[in-house]
Order: sequence, then C-alpha cells, then structure tokens
Amino acid sequence: MSKGEWIAPELGKQKFQEYAEAWMRDRVLKPRTVEFYTGLLKNHLYPTFAEVSLSDIDEAAVRRWRKARLQAGSTAKRPFGPVTVAKAYRLLHAIFETAAEEDRIIGRNPCHIKGAGQEESDEREIVPLPVVFKLAETVPVRYRALILLATFADMRWGELAGLRRENIDLAACEIRIMQTLVQPGKEGLSFDTPKSQAGKRTVAFPEEIVGEIRWHLEWFAEPWRHGLVFVGPKGGRLRRSNFHESVWSKAREAVDLPNLHIHDLRHTGGTLAAATGATLKELMVRLGHSSPRAALIYQHASRDRDRLIAKGLGNLVQQTRCTSDTLAEGA
Repeated sequence: MSKGEWIAPELGKQKFQEYAEAWMRDRVLKPRTVEFYTGLLKNHLYPTFAEVSLSDIDEAAVRRWRKARLQAGSTAKRPFGPVTVAKAYRLLHAIFETAAEEDRIIGRNPCHIKGAGQEESDEREIVPLPVVFKLAETVPVRYRALILLATFADMRWGELAGLRRENIDLAACEIRIMQTLVQPGKEGLSFDTPKSQAGKRTVAFPEEIVGEIRWHLEWFAEPWRHGLVFVGPKGGRLRRSNFHESVWSKAREAVDLPNLHIHDLRHTGGTLAAATGATLKELMVRLGHSSPRAALIYQHASRDRDRLIAKGLGNLVQQTRCTSDTLAEGA
C-alpha cells in the first residue's frame, strides 16, 4: 500500500458488461466503429463474460473463450472465421488494458495469448482488368464511373458514396477524399470524416478514365458544385444494401464471380499499384492507411509476378552455365 501497488479487491467485482459499456461511452469513436464494437461485444464477448466480474476473468478463462469461439465459427447460425475472433480478442485486450493500466481496478491484463490478435485473412482473388471493365459495362450506366474509381482510385464504398463534385479535379486527374457516407446500425445515412487522419488524402487516377468521369458528371452527378457525384436513379443517397441487391449481385453473377465483394475492386487497385513499384509508404498514403500492416497485404507476390521472378532466375542459371562452359572449354 505504501508503494501504491495495492488494489482494493472490491474494485474488480464490477461485471464485465457494465464496465465494457462504460468503456464505450467514455471514448470518442466513429459511428461505424461504435457499430462494429457493439457487434463484437454482443455476439462474441457478452455471451461468455457479461455477468463475470473483471477480477474473475483470468488468462485461463480467456484461453478457453478463444478456443471455443474458433471452434464455433463454422457451425454458428451466422458463420464467422478466425479474423473475427482476432478482432474480438483485440477489443477484449483493449478493455482490460484500460481497467488495469488506467483505471487500476484489476491487477493485470489477462489477455496474453501470443498472436491471438493478429489477423490472417485468406488472400482475396485479384480481379483481372478485363473483368473490371466488363463489370463497368454490365452495371447500369450511372454506376460505371463508380466501378472505375473503386478500382483505379482505390476508394472505399463510403468514400465513393460521399464523394462531392467539388473534390474531383479532372485537369489534374485527382480526387480529394474528405468525407465518407456512413449508416451506423439501422439509423439513417450521415456524412462523417474518414476513420483516421490518413483517410483524408488526395488520390490520383489514370488520365485514361477522365472521359468516363467527365461524362458521368455531366449526366448523373448532382449539378451544383457541392453536389454528390454518385446518387441513385431517384436522386437519393447511395445505400450499400440497396446497391448490393439491385446492382452488384447481378453484375458479379454476369462475370461468373458470385463471391466478389465491391471492396475487392479497391483490393485489386491496391495490388496493381504495388505491381507498378509503389513503395510501402506510397501505398499507405494512396489507400489511406495509418499503419504499414494494412498496406502490406497489397505487396504480396502474384502468380504472374512470381513467374517473372522465376524466369529471371532461369536467365541467371543460363548465364552462369554458359560462363562455366566457356571457361571449361578454354581450359
């Protein structure tokens, strides 16, 4: 007690759900983050820990919880994978870190499983460029430019839906991404700033698609300077669910990629940018990532690139063998 290291046992008797809800209220979080965290708590953490005292949740309890969630993923009513469990673990770790280090109501954070918070997602398939252009031709004409910018400007859905006419510079082939259109839970649509400061960025797009973007602005975008670039047939703001049901599901079936997500176009654009030789820092800036971990996924080796590497190695083998043969003949 004289060293300030003693913690009154009654402080840790607070129930996990009660503390977690206070933890959420005390933080300044984006609406989408609140929605995401609420889902993780409700679906993955509360079923096990809601009525358990913080001080009664130890390392063994966390290990048992994680193992159970990993095993339950494939058989759940709404299946989930290891990535979701990793996200839930990180949230659990953050809550206990606050309880232990800031609020000092428990002695230590019980989340100490090495690598449990790391996401190891299955690599998404890269959409070949001919398929990207076929998608652009398949969707209703008012969404053609959306497909192109999702791919060649590496834009997220919310960034596309929230894009305004004044933020497109056709002469410079640049887009300033300043806001996003979000729909937290079942609430209405609202505009918000990007999740992180890195999300506010200027992205260049190829000069070759300027014609399509200019034509779209003339025919489909809201006409005033501050108007939205992409709106529905009746002039309403774009909703992801409506777009998926009425447009995207049909388009992906038409190109025989029934599991393709609209976000995969951004992933394809990021991978293509990496293939041009973009550095990790350049990818982070272009994609709006604040940490290298997210941008690193775009620097993976594609099969075509791997074949080129193998071909280069083969050339080295040939050169070495020719040199050795020449020296042998001279001897």
